[in-house]
Amino acid sequence: MDQIELVREFNRYYTRRVGVLTDQYLGQHRPLGEARLLFEIGAGAEVRDLRTRLGLDSGYLSRLLRSLEGEGLVRVGAQPDDRRVRVAELTDAGVQELAELDARSRRAVDALLRPLTPAQRERLVAAQGQVWRLLRLAAVDIRRVDDASGVARNCLLTYAAELEDRFPEGYDASTLTPPGQLALLVAWEDGEAVGCVAWRRLGPKAAEVRHLWVGPRARGIGLGRRLLQEIEADAAAHGFTTIRLATHRALTEAIELYRSSGYREIAPYDGSPYNQLAFEKGAA
Repeated sequence: MDQIELVREFNRYYTRRVGVLTDQYLGQHRPLGEARLLFEIGAGAEVRDLRTRLGLDSGYLSRLLRSLEGEGLVRVGAQPDDRRVRVAELTDAGVQELAELDARSRRAVDALLRPLTPAQRERLVAAQGQVWRLLRLAAVDIRRVDDASGVARNCLLTYAAELEDRFPEGYDASTLTPPGQLALLVAWEDGEAVGCVAWRRLGPKAAEVRHLWVGPRARGIGLGRRLLQEIEADAAAHGFTTIRLATHRALTEAIELYRSSGYREIAPYDGSPYNQLAFEKGAA
């Protein structure tokens, strides 16, 4: 059986096993869509954020909200300081319904785990964690953006602020590569920019990887390696056969990533005090 069919088979089994296909999820008189929406609203959420987070079109989300409003579980209104923004909140009845939903969900998972030995449970939970991380990594959308755009500069300034905290000598944000010199990729998860990386031309056949950054919420899923692979491929597609990069000794995780990705250490090739180690490899 090929990989696609194995994933499809698992999806069919799991959705049937946890009762996703019924119109009474966890024995409550509502389908999974409404139950999940109660959970996502939680202590309150903007409707546009719910739409992005759940990947729902406006019409379907509106129908779900109206259904929950009709049951007295949710209220939707304008944000006090910006009447254009709609906010969904749970009523007291909605809070009670969500608590019951959480209790039922825990009982269902407990029933699923109970027949397993403690060691088997640990294996299952570890495997689910790995699946979750890989699915998140696969779902990240990486796109080329103008390096002078607002999202590009926000990513780079956030990156610079982190370096200011991590480098013993601090970091001067004015040393960021000026706009107009970078081919820059931005990684998006659930509509939020969570990482970036860029290359710039060093010579006729050499490009330099610059400003590889992964935000805190996306760390630990392998996004740094994916960004590095994507930018290497992009540079190679533009005719570059050599990739160079430099980094600070304080960035131990970045150094490990570069070495495990096939980069070899070379002599420093510029005078930046932050570029304490330099690396090179052939383009992908």
